[in-house]
Amino acid sequence: MPISDPNLFLIVLFVISVAAGFLGSLLGLGGGMIVIPVLTLLFGVDIRFAFGASIVSIIATSCGAAAAYVREGITNIRVGMFLEIATTTGAVVGVTLLAIARTPVLYIIFGIVLLLAFVHTLRRRGGPSAEPAPKPDSLSRHLRLAGEYYDEYVGQTVRYAASRPLVSFGSMLFAGAISGLLGVGSGPFKVLSMDLLMGLPIKVSAATSNFMIGVTAAASAGVYFARGYVNPFIAAPVALGVLLGAILGARWLPRTGARLIRRVFALVLAVVALQMIARGMGISI
Repeated sequence: MPISDPNLFLIVLFVISVAAGFLGSLLGLGGGMIVIPVLTLLFGVDIRFAFGASIVSIIATSCGAAAAYVREGITNIRVGMFLEIATTTGAVVGVTLLAIARTPVLYIIFGIVLLLAFVHTLRRRGGPSAEPAPKPDSLSRHLRLAGEYYDEYVGQTVRYAASRPLVSFGSMLFAGAISGLLGVGSGPFKVLSMDLLMGLPIKVSAATSNFMIGVTAAASAGVYFARGYVNPFIAAPVALGVLLGAILGARWLPRTGARLIRRVFALVLAVVALQMIARGMGISI
């Protein structure tokens, strides 16, 4: 329900954005996964302006979390730079489709993206012992995509390999297109691709996703600004809140298994996804 008091609107939106940035940073999904449904379903904001605010918040999320993850040694920079070639290309294609896409279709597509994020959060258990140990192929070895990081939660160094980089590269083209079209960081697709296709540990996938989403968002942000979809009154509290939440999430990730958060967040994703799809179909829930 829309809030008539501007000051209350800013305060509530800022608080929610902090939570969105925290969870988005922790799971590598980007704050837009929460911010967009809040703006459209709770505040009644036009979905295109919600996309515009989200695209700004994604850059803030990446700036706030990526540096911390790189400093902690969790981010695989080689994987991120390799896959970013595909996501930025896809983002440019996706943002060009925004002008011709109908609003109900955008709601439905975004709901489907949330359902995929829901599947992802339930699929992985989170502990290093649960991670697959893929055999690196020749391209992975040539690009030196394997790595290691110290997991504070279990108190040990986790070494991992990477496989099927070309398959993941192809999926990232689609992830980038979704990012450009919906104004989200396409975190679910990025994390899913690195987690399931390449076999990276979940923390590495989440950290590397945060490293990548800002670049992907920046590739399409200019178009959102040019078309007037970025309203400073909405985007400013969202960006500041998400940035703060992302910094807090980045500090917490190395010291937690995040299993409870995954389950709660998965439930929230499922409920919101169904609401977005229903709205796109003209059904009131």
